[in-house]
Parts: sequence; structure tokens; C-alpha cells
Amino acid sequence: MNSLNFLFVVISAMIACEAPNHRIIKLTDGLSIKAELLLRDDFSNGIDNWQAEQMPGGTVYGKDGKLVVKDKAGCTVWFKNKLNGPIMIEYDAYVVEAGGAFDRVSDLNCFWMATDSEHPDNLFAKSESRNGKFRNYDSLSLYYVGMGGHHNTKTRFRRYNGKGEKPLLPQHDLTDSAYQIKPNTAIKIRLIAYKDIIQFYKNDKLIFDFQDPNPYTEGHFGLRTVHNHMMIDNFAVYQLTEIAN
Repeated sequence: MNSLNFLFVVISAMIACEAPNHRIIKLTDGLSIKAELLLRDDFSNGIDNWQAEQMPGGTVYGKDGKLVVKDKAGCTVWFKNKLNGPIMIEYDAYVVEAGGAFDRVSDLNCFWMATDSEHPDNLFAKSESRNGKFRNYDSLSLYYVGMGGHHNTKTRFRRYNGKGEKPLLPQHDLTDSAYQIKPNTAIKIRLIAYKDIIQFYKNDKLIFDFQDPNPYTEGHFGLRTVHNHMMIDNFAVYQLTEIAN
């Protein structure tokens, strides 16, 4: 095991030990919710829970208890289970910069609550035709965050409406370095879909806070990237319920 992998293992183990089955999460100043563990994947048994759609030239595999993506031209790795909200998704990501062929620090991206209106009960019906090419996902309904896009200069949130429209609001187009990717470092990602509250956190810091008048309440989660080498660990899904006053 090289030094980068060893560091990721140590940090991920520390984070995993701190992750309880029940937590209280503050979403807004006036709203705290209970998060109860629903699903967890530490990749110790491989990546059978995941399905990759990838352009030629890259690979997705399990190694040392992590999901590893080495991508050349575009890739989405879907969690096979359809998720029903309200939910919170958490995972640890590590973008590698060590001089390898895929080691470009960019595009630590994700989809969540993704559905296909043409095949509402089977997101994977058109998996082969999508094939990892980014524009082929425009027909889906979903939430998207592109962290560190454009060679680690932009982090953006978009809501795909299933009709090819995915508007970018000015407040969802961030260029400050604090919102971009720090390579060779474990980054904790948290996604929220709680009623009309849609949120994205990086290392417990709220980055995007979107109120959706027509929220997506079910769908799939997917890791998304292009020309990137990253490792994923400690994936967990929590069911969210409001705390009674």
C-alpha cells in the first residue's frame, strides 16, 4: 500500500468510527431532524451494489475496501438501490494527485434523486445508451453538484428538470478556492433531500441550500466525474424524520 492509500485508510477509519446509527442534524435555524441509518457500504465486499456507465479508456473497481474510479472521458457510477426520501447521503471522497495518467484534480461530482421519466421504475433501462457521456444525462430529473469542475475552478449546483433544462443560478456558481477540491485529502460529502430542502455539504460546511417548490422525493444516487482518479469510502444513507416538539 502506498503512502496516499495508507493516509486515506487511516482518515476514513477515523470518520467511520465516529458515524453512529442515529444522529440529530440541524438543517436550518428552526429545524432539526433525526437521521437514522438505512444503508451502509464500506466496500469491504467489493462493489456489487454499484453500476458503472463509463466512456472507453477508464475503469471502476474495488480495492482495499474502497470504490476506485480511474476515468478518461466520462463516468457515472450509480448506487443500484432506488432511494425514497426524505434522506441524507454521506460518503468520503479522495481525489488522487500523484502523477498518474488519470490524476487530474477536477470533477468530484454527484447526482442524487435521479429518475428517468421514460422509465420511472428502471433507471438502468437506458444505461448502455448513456454510456458515461455527460450530455446523455440531460433527460433525467435529478439534483447535481459539480465540485471542482473546469480544472478545479468552479463548483456548481443544478436542478435537472427531465426536459433537458438545467439552469445555473448565479448563487450556485462558486469560484472561491474554499469550495474546490483539495487533492490527496479525505473530503466528507453530505447530500440532503428533505421535503423542499435540498442541501450539499463539504466537510460539514453547508455549500448549497436550495428550496425546491417541486422537490424530487425518490431516485438514485450517482458518482459523476470525467478525467479523474478518485477513491470513495464509508457510503451511508440515512432516513430523515422531523423531531416532534
